[in-house]
Amino acid sequence: MSAVSPPAKLSRHAPKGQQTKAAIVDAALGLAAQIGLEGLSIGAVAELTQMSKSGVFAHFGSREELQISVVREYHARFEQEVFYPALKSPRGLPRLTAMFANWMKRTSTEIDSGCIYISGASEFDDRPGPVRDALVESVSIWQAAVLRAIEQAKEEGHLRADADARQVGFEIHGLILALHYEARFLRVPGSIDRAHLGFDNILARVAAPDAPATQGKPAGRRLKTVR
Repeated sequence: MSAVSPPAKLSRHAPKGQQTKAAIVDAALGLAAQIGLEGLSIGAVAELTQMSKSGVFAHFGSREELQISVVREYHARFEQEVFYPALKSPRGLPRLTAMFANWMKRTSTEIDSGCIYISGASEFDDRPGPVRDALVESVSIWQAAVLRAIEQAKEEGHLRADADARQVGFEIHGLILALHYEARFLRVPGSIDRAHLGFDNILARVAAPDAPATQGKPAGRRLKTVR
């Protein structure tokens, strides 16, 4: 099962070159989800799209530019699937909870195919350059959005005034990383439930005393039997 979400639809009146480039990026993103950014090559994408190497090269100019395009496309789809829908929820814990729920939904599907943010961090953590910069920028934008949602929850009085927003964000991000490790690498049953329970526990710890009953309180989530 692929975790790659559908690409944004281009107008049928978009230039043919733009449509072709979008199709190449879509194919490259699907390939990168399986083999990582480092595994991408002009030749592999050309074979996958049944194009010539020169045809693919003409749209990107280098393997590095192809990789960067894939990172940017992944980020755009991540925002469309995880971030923007959460903005429909009220500021504060409703929005933060929606962001985490959307993030978990996407992460749950990526257990089978992998997350480009996580695999990319492993591949490029010690390799300075434009691809690493693109990855860092994308992840940093998302982390800033999570931090902003936590700060807004404090402003709304849903979280305690003395709650350390960065610590809360760190722990939430840690749940996603742990889920990938436990579920994708170790194949531990019940990992998704544990991640949800971990989020409930974080909110219960930092919730304001007068937070709404359905927010920031122990959710009573029960783990499925772990075998």
